[in-house]
Amino acid sequence: MSKPKPATPEVLIRAVDSKISSVRTQSIDFSFNELADMHSAGEMIIDPEFQRMFRWPEGARSRFIESLLLELPVPPIFLIEREDRVYELIDGLQRISSYLHFRGQLTIDGEKLEPLTLEDCDIVPELNGVTYDKLPRALDIKLKRSYIRAEILRKESDPRLRYYMFKRLNTGGEILSEQEVRNATIRLLSDRFNSFIIDLSQDANFAYLVDIITDNQKLRKFDQELVLRFFAYKNDFARYKHDVADFLTTYMEEVSDPDDGLPFDYETEEETFRRTFLVLRRIADHLSIGSRVFGTMGSGEPKSQFSVYHYEGLVLGLQSVVSRVNPDDSEQIAALASVVKTGKSDRDFLKHCGAGKNYRNPMRERVRYFGTRFEAAL
Repeated sequence: MSKPKPATPEVLIRAVDSKISSVRTQSIDFSFNELADMHSAGEMIIDPEFQRMFRWPEGARSRFIESLLLELPVPPIFLIEREDRVYELIDGLQRISSYLHFRGQLTIDGEKLEPLTLEDCDIVPELNGVTYDKLPRALDIKLKRSYIRAEILRKESDPRLRYYMFKRLNTGGEILSEQEVRNATIRLLSDRFNSFIIDLSQDANFAYLVDIITDNQKLRKFDQELVLRFFAYKNDFARYKHDVADFLTTYMEEVSDPDDGLPFDYETEEETFRRTFLVLRRIADHLSIGSRVFGTMGSGEPKSQFSVYHYEGLVLGLQSVVSRVNPDDSEQIAALASVVKTGKSDRDFLKHCGAGKNYRNPMRERVRYFGTRFEAAL
């Protein structure tokens, strides 16, 4: 396949200039006291999903406060201006939250955190053990008057460029998982699909069956990524090549695009999702294996170790018959359960699982294996 012909210099310059004209930015130096007051008044908000990513250990939070008191330079924060002129914090969560925590003004999931007690300060160790209410007045004033540069993307900017800007700000580090980045940034296009995925991750049957994933995976929103995988692979598998993360992000972007998004029938898709995991719950109960229905295999039995390969094979393979399955028909459930029990140990299925099998062809075979056998069972 031949490469596209490079654009002329004139075309490239016009293309770049046209995008520059679509971005409106402003730089303002705010004192931390101003930011705290704005947050308290609801004039600067931290989205709840984004706020849950506050993960700096208390030592790191304390050293940030120490840096402010020592007047050390700190990186800028990034804000987005909404239509109502309210600012949303997009980049700078750890810094702003550390300050609010020290001031006793940080609330997460509706609960106010106990004010931070400084620890592990290594430049001024005398600060260790100090709380905000014990800070000398001179240092209190110094802290409140500490400034940070805020880069603000104005409301007049093109929404797509705002999205891509913040997507890039929040990628490349190790703090956030791919799904956390999607959650925090995709809403700059549209929040409907993102909220839809989050809501479905709370479906009782789905949550029960994926409870096998680790606590760290739950913290990093892997359960929500599994919901996204369901829809992306089911609806757009033809475009999946190899890089799972990029494929999932692209699908989420295209469904969320408010102007030219991929068609997505929310009502029908929700019904299919809930029905799929209801049927799988019935199968798991019939086999008395619970969430191990998605577990790896050992000594002929499913283990309590989640396998994304078993998950993909079963949930996507079931799509070939799910509309015809009556979850309350014990004979149908028993027939499907027999396929699951046999298939999870079958070498013809397992040869498409494991290291090096996370690409298009093995996945197609995993889905085909269960799809054809589910059809034969009914």
